[in-house]
Amino acid sequence: MKRSSMILAAMVLVGSSFTMNLAVAQQEGISRTDLLKEPISAAGREAVQVRVDFEPGAVSIKHSHPGEEIAYVLEGTLEYTLEGRQPITLKGGAALFIPSGVAHVAKNVGGTKASELATYIVETGKTLVEPVK
Repeated sequence: MKRSSMILAAMVLVGSSFTMNLAVAQQEGISRTDLLKEPISAAGREAVQVRVDFEPGAVSIKHSHPGEEIAYVLEGTLEYTLEGRQPITLKGGAALFIPSGVAHVAKNVGGTKASELATYIVETGKTLVEPVK
């Protein structure tokens, strides 16, 4: 009985953290595929890599990350607006560096699906996407 209770508790914990991750990642017209999460040689930091797909017209929430992001546009046309800067439009094959803690928004401004490969060097154990008001 004790063992089955422990297994059930572990399943609930894993399931709830997965659900929270999906809730943050899933927005109308945007999907995120987690690819990699590994500790790195810098103490208290980890590398995280995700693919983000945007349907035409889809826009992210205004958000920041607890570390640096390198966004590489795989296909389509994405407009990035970083706090305090003019919007920048990037097409497939272009990349953008987003400093730690800088609030930003990404929007698909093209007529087809757009995708980015986002690579983060972030604080270990912190929430990857922090909504900003």
